[in-house]
Amino acid sequence: MLARSSSRWLAPGNPGMLSPASSQFPGYRRAHAVKGELYSPSFQRKGTRPFNEVPGNWKTGWFNLYHFWQEGGFHNVHNIMARQFQKFGPIYREKLGIYESVNIINPEDAATLFKSEGMFPERFTVSPWVAYRDHRNKPYGVLLKNGEAWRFDRLILNKEVLSPQVMANFVPLLNEVGEDFVRRVRVQIEKSGRGKWTADFTNELFRFALESVCHVLYGERLGLLQDFVDPEAQRFIDAVSMMFHTTSPMLYIPVKLFHWINSKTWQDHVKAWDVIFMQADKCIQNVYRAKEYTGILSTLLMQDKLPIDDIKASVTEMMAGGVDTTSMTLQWAMFELARSPGVQEQLRTEIFAAKQAAQGDMLKMLKSVKLLKAAIKETLRLHPVAITLQRYTTQEMVLQDYCIPAKTLVQVGIYAMGRDPKFFVKPEQFNPERWLMMETKYFKGLGFGFGPRQCLGRRIAELEMQLFLIHMLENFKIETKRGLEIGTKFDLILIPDKPIYLTLRPLSAHL
Repeated sequence: MLARSSSRWLAPGNPGMLSPASSQFPGYRRAHAVKGELYSPSFQRKGTRPFNEVPGNWKTGWFNLYHFWQEGGFHNVHNIMARQFQKFGPIYREKLGIYESVNIINPEDAATLFKSEGMFPERFTVSPWVAYRDHRNKPYGVLLKNGEAWRFDRLILNKEVLSPQVMANFVPLLNEVGEDFVRRVRVQIEKSGRGKWTADFTNELFRFALESVCHVLYGERLGLLQDFVDPEAQRFIDAVSMMFHTTSPMLYIPVKLFHWINSKTWQDHVKAWDVIFMQADKCIQNVYRAKEYTGILSTLLMQDKLPIDDIKASVTEMMAGGVDTTSMTLQWAMFELARSPGVQEQLRTEIFAAKQAAQGDMLKMLKSVKLLKAAIKETLRLHPVAITLQRYTTQEMVLQDYCIPAKTLVQVGIYAMGRDPKFFVKPEQFNPERWLMMETKYFKGLGFGFGPRQCLGRRIAELEMQLFLIHMLENFKIETKRGLEIGTKFDLILIPDKPIYLTLRPLSAHL
């Protein structure tokens, strides 16, 4: 839900399918070919420089893509982007195959971009996801819509997903899953016979995240925290991973080509989405019997403000987008806390004090754990789920003294920003307190995006991660090997380049 970046969710009233060629869907066309040179500024402001003087490699798209592929760019794009900022400065222009963008890194420039986005902001469209929906004749979710259709759906969904008033509905559902995960850890520790549980928690956290998001969306438990996982649920887990894995290669080359030659990448992508939609349909079938609040889907159905197909499309995208994103962030958070036992103890002290003061009121407790929230923010600085945030400019604007035409794809390099000492002191250090002591956080914490198109699942993700870490830290010590260094690779989201083995050890001898 974080984004894999950050906001990837939901669909509208069904005045029929929205065609990518439709005037209601301009973002799709631009995602395939942003011809910056086609948009000459209506005027040149005094003291500014023209668009064709923006530094970078943007004149030979296919040649650039070949070199990008040679240096492993599909999995290393975040590091390449950081190097490009070092080479060209705080703004550069780039073209890779059909994908063209202007990339920026300064928080002030990010503010200029986002504050001018208007009522109908457009972000980069994930063209393989659109292609699948067209192929299977499925409606688009909010993530893939623009204009009035997007805004209509988003305003309805915001009330049920982002509004602070709905948080009280989420907490007991997410807390229940967190408590069950604690029980699972204790069982595994007891089984080990060594008083601890050491494992690569990638799959465990994925199962936890899927169980959590389904409980909030559908009011239903899938039983993923049991030793035996239903084969259909495991198929869904594998399908989400495959969907993300097959998306990346199709971002820079026209999806139609993959489709036309019926490549394995396209076949796997279609099969993965088929499984994802089938799992969602299965969950949806159980919702109509609900007579009380059991999840977001039941509320949307009872309101009857959106057509059922659009609701299904939106909730399905929320489910798919809200699993890898939160599970991966939690894995990075546990890794950083394992390497920082001092910070871990500070958080534990804060949690125990907040719990005592709240006297069983979980919402009140959550308001008090400021350092814990800062730890999640710091994790997202070092390991953002999405490495960029994007907008198409709605009007001509000036960035770093260059005139940027309207309808240009501009990307904020949030991974590069988070690792740059100009914006964060000692950026390589995991230091949650920096967010409590920083003089200005002005457009530096963009892990969930910004503005009307910020991550729709933000509140769910924040609560899920906060409650998970509370349960882990008040019950277990998190450890890892000293000096362990883990790199990153890009697979539509940022993931570890090798397994992270962590050890959970109970705080007391009593299991």
